[in-house]
Amino acid sequence: MSRLAKLVAREVLDSRGQPTVEVEASGDDGAFGRAIVPAGASTGRHEAKELRDADARRFGGRGVRRAVAGVGAEIAPAVLGIDLDDQAGLDARLVDLDGTPDKGRLGANAILGVSLAVAHAAAASKGEELYQHLHCLWRDHVGADAAGPTVPLPMINMISGGLHAGANLDFQDFLMVPVGAADFGGALEMASAVYRALGAILRESGAEAALVADEGGYGPKLRADCHAVERILEAVVACGLEPGRDVAIALDIASSRLFDPAAGLYRLSATANDVFDSAGMIDLLEHWTRQFPIASIEDGLAEDDWDGWAALTARLGGRVQLIGDDLFVTRTDRLLLGVERKVANAVLVKVNQVGTLTETFATLALARRSGYRAIVSARSGETEDATIADLAVAVGAGQIKIGSLARSERLAKYNRLLRITEHLGPNPPFAGRSAIEL
Repeated sequence: MSRLAKLVAREVLDSRGQPTVEVEASGDDGAFGRAIVPAGASTGRHEAKELRDADARRFGGRGVRRAVAGVGAEIAPAVLGIDLDDQAGLDARLVDLDGTPDKGRLGANAILGVSLAVAHAAAASKGEELYQHLHCLWRDHVGADAAGPTVPLPMINMISGGLHAGANLDFQDFLMVPVGAADFGGALEMASAVYRALGAILRESGAEAALVADEGGYGPKLRADCHAVERILEAVVACGLEPGRDVAIALDIASSRLFDPAAGLYRLSATANDVFDSAGMIDLLEHWTRQFPIASIEDGLAEDDWDGWAALTARLGGRVQLIGDDLFVTRTDRLLLGVERKVANAVLVKVNQVGTLTETFATLALARRSGYRAIVSARSGETEDATIADLAVAVGAGQIKIGSLARSERLAKYNRLLRITEHLGPNPPFAGRSAIEL
């Protein structure tokens, strides 16, 4: 197997025009891999830490020259010569080299860029598609009984609020899930039709549908959060589809942003002046699930409201997918605590929350052993890098959350999934409705 011969890093821009880290890895056989690291706007406080320059003269202090310099000055000398196929060994060396619990010294953005670029180079060295190489690593991690590569069911952003759309709505994302689709191509056709119909409905209502949020969904001015769901369902019906049968609704509440820890209260203020304790938020979410065909709720409560999460899971966990994002931040220690406390039943997986590919595999493996669903996810600050599409297929995650059918950093991943679907041959495995139904 080829050995790592060269690492090059540079500062590039993400989908919000913010700096991020790009890393290129080369093997001694000429194999080449490149990765670009995403960044979040709505970030959990337990996530691995990016290294930013804090130089107000450049990009408002968001530059990443320090992280880039660290790749060349410190990381490269420590990892050059390692077998490209030894992903676990590489990632362990990166974690040890940083030496902090949150990767704050070298930066999770620098570390992840190296981790992913080497995986790309390893796949190139073997002449494999990235998802094939990642599947081999996944089998090494969980054993030979791992399911084969499977195309995931997409959760597709239609309307955004919260930090993704100027806080015009309290809840962060309102998504459609094409549960009635027979294959991935059909899922995208269905989503495209609903997205276009929704745009027309919003324009006709004067809701400023032309405003597009960070992840490509519409960012309309609506009088209440529930109106976002109602408009999406109107679009579903306008396309001749049946809510619940063909299309389900998913919500990302991003409750940590709404939570006042000093008072122990959730404050919803974008469209109303409602204040709830944990029990009140649970009542609200249960009411919504009775009113609408909601199949999934992400971050229904705040990242450290463990007692509230346990109550929410006891109330809704038997019939609704309850995803921990800020709650788990792709970390095995927090997911294990969730399993022990019977909190949530699914985990959102974002590679930059934890910082290496091997640690991401560990969280996915724990979810698998514990009976938790896994949803591989993009970030609000994305790039043309489509690694997560290959990752979702490789581990058979079943679901992927990329964003809407707008903006090229989103379409790059949807298009990559279309190519993988074709590469898998006739009748490729597609997760479909079973991926989200409890």
